[in-house]
Amino acid sequence: MPILPPDQLRTLGALSTLGLSFVLAIVIGTAVGWWLDDTLGTSPICFFIFFFLGLAAGVLNVYRTMSRIK
Repeated sequence: MPILPPDQLRTLGALSTLGLSFVLAIVIGTAVGWWLDDTLGTSPICFFIFFFLGLAAGVLNVYRTMSRIK
């Protein structure tokens, strides 16, 4: 079994976390918005705001990771 060079292993590790970190950013943002809406009674304003903030954070994380790999 061929062993990958360290730089390829590092790249593989970074790419393998992209999907999880993207989804987690959206889930965390959505959960915070949902909780704030429930607490403040502002449904669905905070939900949508934090959903899109989580989406933007996920996209930014993917962009940063991909620019480091280049």
